Amino acid sequence: MNKKIYLGVVVLMMAFTACQNSPKKTQEEAEPVAKIWTKEQAQAWQNENGWLRGSNFNPSTAINQLETWQAESFDTATIDRELGWAENIGMNCMRVYLHHVAWEVDKDGFKGRMDKYLDIADSHGIKTIFVIFDDCWNPTYHAGRQPDPKPGVHNSGWVRDPGDLLYEDSTLVDELEVYVKDVLTTFKDDKRIALWDLYNEPGNSNYGNRSMPLLKKVFDWGWEVRPSQPLSAGVWNLSLSDLNKFQVENSDVITYHNYEGPEKHQAAIDTLKLYGRPLVCTEYMARRNNSLFTNIMPILKKEHIGATNWGLVAGKSNTKYAWDEPISDGSEPPLWFHEIFHTDGKPYKQEEVDLIKSLTLGE
Repeated sequence: MNKKIYLGVVVLMMAFTACQNSPKKTQEEAEPVAKIWTKEQAQAWQNENGWLRGSNFNPSTAINQLETWQAESFDTATIDRELGWAENIGMNCMRVYLHHVAWEVDKDGFKGRMDKYLDIADSHGIKTIFVIFDDCWNPTYHAGRQPDPKPGVHNSGWVRDPGDLLYEDSTLVDELEVYVKDVLTTFKDDKRIALWDLYNEPGNSNYGNRSMPLLKKVFDWGWEVRPSQPLSAGVWNLSLSDLNKFQVENSDVITYHNYEGPEKHQAAIDTLKLYGRPLVCTEYMARRNNSLFTNIMPILKKEHIGATNWGLVAGKSNTKYAWDEPISDGSEPPLWFHEIFHTDGKPYKQEEVDLIKSLTLGE
């Protein structure tokens, strides 16, 4: 185990110990914690849902969350076709990002499109993990037509939510509260939804602990609604110790990201298992990093951990290109970073699809 992984394990174990040994609180002080599921509730959820396995999904015709959800670009034909390919290889869960601006422009229409998406996914036997906030990629955004992809650039048009605007408009947080509560209340008992991922990679884009207030707020808002589905926010960076501690101590089920090879991924699993809650890996599989279907997905199945890789179909998001290795002429990368299928449904690697099907068969 290298030094970085060792230190990360120590940080999480310290958080676990502090949680176990914390003094008794008064009823008033403990009220937010009472909103969190018991371990028994979390285990019952896992028993009901079985082994979740799938991809992070946005249709290949969408460059970002807004193009996915805005009325003029909501592409049900592509969604249906591509989720059919996922169904055919035994996938049963997709992780899908939302964006508050699409709701802000057309609240009822946005929720109607969410419902339509869920109908399509359900017709393919696929449950959904919805992601609410996100600290990754471009800091600003706008409604309407979205930018064209930059050739060969990974996620060139992906946008944060709420991004830098949170620090520029003091009234935005009030709008975000209404948004979160509206969406959660509308779908709070929807069996087509497996989990609410409240905040993707808080602290990314050099925000660090600046993301802590919104992270705490979105959990508070979630607890006020208290949907029947679990609430979580995945740990992803070992150096963000304050955020990590809050996330693992306040999630109904524990979610995490790991793009490392088998040894480091197993070390993360062994640490997170100490919390005694079901685990879902909501991002993995970066071929260049030796995070592969062949060496990671079997571990996740054996450990009964939800397995949600990044990327289903290569498309406008350009995530077949590596994070930091742009190819300016947009030519084919020598090794796809993410994704399983070409836009015509042909697998990038048939042997990967065969492996996935062998692991999902009979599940």
